[in-house]
Amino acid sequence: MPNIKLMETALPVAPLKIAALDSCKVMGQKVNDYIVRFRQDTLKESLDSPLFSSYQLDNYLIDCHCPRFGTGEAKGIIGESIRGKDLFIMVDVCNYSLTYTVNGHLNHMSPDDHYQDLKRVISAANGKAHRVNVIMPFLYESRQHKRTKRESLDCALALQELVDMGVTNILTFDAHDPRVQNSIPLHGFDNFNPPYQFMKALLRAEPELIVDKERLMVVSPDEGAMHRAVYFSNVLGVNMGMFYKRRDYSTVINGKNPIVAHEFLGDDIKGKNVIIVDDMISSGESMLDVARQIKDRGADRVFVCTSFGLFTEGFDMFDEYYEKGYIDRVITTNLTYLPPAVHEKPYFVIADMSKYIALIIDSFNHDISIGAVLNPTDKIHKLLEKHRNSL
Repeated sequence: MPNIKLMETALPVAPLKIAALDSCKVMGQKVNDYIVRFRQDTLKESLDSPLFSSYQLDNYLIDCHCPRFGTGEAKGIIGESIRGKDLFIMVDVCNYSLTYTVNGHLNHMSPDDHYQDLKRVISAANGKAHRVNVIMPFLYESRQHKRTKRESLDCALALQELVDMGVTNILTFDAHDPRVQNSIPLHGFDNFNPPYQFMKALLRAEPELIVDKERLMVVSPDEGAMHRAVYFSNVLGVNMGMFYKRRDYSTVINGKNPIVAHEFLGDDIKGKNVIIVDDMISSGESMLDVARQIKDRGADRVFVCTSFGLFTEGFDMFDEYYEKGYIDRVITTNLTYLPPAVHEKPYFVIADMSKYIALIIDSFNHDISIGAVLNPTDKIHKLLEKHRNSL
């Protein structure tokens, strides 16, 4: 948690304003409500100074939108003055539910469309904001973070483009490879992770879950997610294992080498509950294959924790695996768009990130250290202690 005392006495960088793009309206409203609540509880004597003018408001959201012409072209519009404001722009590049028409044909918005809208709103700010910060929970093109052949480096180019447009801080969550920040080494890039929110959601959904080395294990579905699993297992005090993917590098299907098999490295998982932790579920095929293999090895219950539930192939396979008993819970955040159907799934649990984002924005606006926000270890330990005392 941030230092509340320090936040109450520190001057804000500038009056706070939040521009939640259409892709992020629901999350933006939740974040706004939390910040309003935080600041209503602030010590009143701290607000006497004129330096705290516009500090306590009923709403920090500004009116902004990107209307489109019949050809599909668009423009960004900001409906109020943001001169001298500390502007936070929120965008969900994975929100495919939004549509627009091109010469009468219906198009769903792609990540490219959302990224263009982000740049339009930055352009509409016209350099008048005191500071521009971008909150992009799913980092645009984050899976295209390195070059292995003649291919584009889209994520690095996007980051450079944003800072060239005057963006001071780029805030994201569980970036596929945070080292992409090397493309903008002299600018603000912060990567946050949701392990505390995962555990909070899991323990609420499974109040009888026992967290110890004998009955719980953390598993990484591949070598790329190892650092997440290592942190998770260390902070929970349990063992970990990992799968590695054997791929057929002689074949390319849908732009990637197909997985031939998942091989497991780790202790015996028979009779244990298992948490599989990864950054995203795309189609879910590899994650479900890992869950099936874990069950085949004798695991008791399987909980899938992932920051971004994209579900590009729908939920049919997840429903099937749940009915067969391969998965017990799928826990994902609301950082990206989730279709209404997820609320009907008995196995689905949402880890709400809105309060966390509100704390991050409030800390940045006061220009205080975010070290405590970045490191949730103490909060997880307190959560586990409270949970164990309740058993």
